[in-house]
Amino acid sequence: MGSPFLREVRDGLRGRGYSLATEKTYLLWIKRFNYFVGRKQPIEVKTCRIGDYLTYLAVERGVSVNTQKTALNALVYLYQKHLGRRSFYSAG
Repeated sequence: MGSPFLREVRDGLRGRGYSLATEKTYLLWIKRFNYFVGRKQPIEVKTCRIGDYLTYLAVERGVSVNTQKTALNALVYLYQKHLGRRSFYSAG
């Protein structure tokens, strides 16, 4: 894993006792979201873009509802637990 940011997220997941499978899945969705928003730093990305991303997954990629939920959970972890945004929707 080359990105210092993703290593930091991984370390946070491990420190909180998430399973290895959850860790890998969350990192994958966080990385995909990062590409979707143009590889910006997550702290710079408004949380309203998460809704745009989930819509993209459903409409353009045709993913299932459960897959969308998994992606959402990964991004909620990123913004609430890792970046410390208490009010998830206030920044976006």
